[in-house]
Amino acid sequence: MNIPAKPKSPQSAPLMQLKKLNFVQRLRRRTPLGWLQLSHEKGRLAVALSGVAFADILMLMQLGFQGALFQSAVRIHETLNADIVLASPQMRNMMNLNDFSRRRLYQSLDVVGVESADPLYATMASWKHPTTRKNATMLMFGVNPDRPFVHRPDINRQLDRLKIPDTLLFDQKARGDYQVALEGYAQGKPMTTEIKGRKQEIRGLFEVGSSFGADGSLVTSTETFLRLYPNRGASNVSLGLIRLKPGADLQQTTQVLRQHLPDDVRVYTLDEFIAFEKNYWATNTPIGFIFRLGVGMGFVVGVILVYQVLSTDVNAHLQEYATFRAMGYSQLYLLGIVLEEAIILAVIGFIPGVAISTVLYQLTRNATSLPVAMSLARAGGVLLATIVMCLISGAIATRRLGSADPADIF
Repeated sequence: MNIPAKPKSPQSAPLMQLKKLNFVQRLRRRTPLGWLQLSHEKGRLAVALSGVAFADILMLMQLGFQGALFQSAVRIHETLNADIVLASPQMRNMMNLNDFSRRRLYQSLDVVGVESADPLYATMASWKHPTTRKNATMLMFGVNPDRPFVHRPDINRQLDRLKIPDTLLFDQKARGDYQVALEGYAQGKPMTTEIKGRKQEIRGLFEVGSSFGADGSLVTSTETFLRLYPNRGASNVSLGLIRLKPGADLQQTTQVLRQHLPDDVRVYTLDEFIAFEKNYWATNTPIGFIFRLGVGMGFVVGVILVYQVLSTDVNAHLQEYATFRAMGYSQLYLLGIVLEEAIILAVIGFIPGVAISTVLYQLTRNATSLPVAMSLARAGGVLLATIVMCLISGAIATRRLGSADPADIF
């Protein structure tokens, strides 16, 4: 280990000159003892960086899955052609909707500022795979083909095809092996399926993707939807999509609707509706807790691994630290060396961690059709957590420095 020269008395000329330097100049003239100690033992450095990278991968994968959970759950919500959404108070999430009376939509038209109110029917449908005939669970919407229910061109330009009874639009990003069926459809071959014992024909494709609750999505007309589920009845709807007139105040109109409509229906702004869905998955399902627990475990594992490396390093160089103390260096100076090592490990170990996680994200996305993607905010947050993690490990490891007594070697 390189040992810098012993500092001279406070009255010495070099020290006086050093005090005149600014922070950057002092930093540039400082001997990088932390890096020299880490790089001196290449094997130990590789193990330490692997530990940090492993902890980063754990945290990034859990955060990636959690992000995919929220994003996949609200992909339809975010594109709804509505300013305000009406739903049953018993609604748990989009996959577990309860119907409410269609009369509430007509009543909402009495409120000043409301331009239109359209019904949306939705249910979890069990359909047969077009080629294997195996059952799969799809989120199916029944819509008015003349009234676009989402801001999605790939769906809206095909809505007219749904005016033919027993026809569907199919989510070609649905989870499952649909490659053969899609290739046949692209060649002009008919693509049929079966729902509730009735034959249905696929007349168009769109891309939404799967979620943690459904393998994919289907869109059909209200008439076909009610023909498949006659017990639902047209007088009860799953959601109400309310659009406001230009210039209408969203918050004020929402409050008026809440006062105007009975308690058997709940009024959400679109943002509140999206937040409701995310909150359900975050707080009311085991999977949301599991992802948060996974992030915490990754952090704790990283603290333990880095602590083991830094603690071993401190023990291995305890005599050198005692020499520093004998030369007049303060305890704070020695602590700075260990914390410098911690920050170096955090920054360098993060690089392979985020690179490997990005590759794993891609593999997960291809295998599951879930929206798992690396974002700058997530990477930055994990980098900050990694630095904190390594500093905690370094702070624990520095307790051993208190025993670096010069009397041990003199």
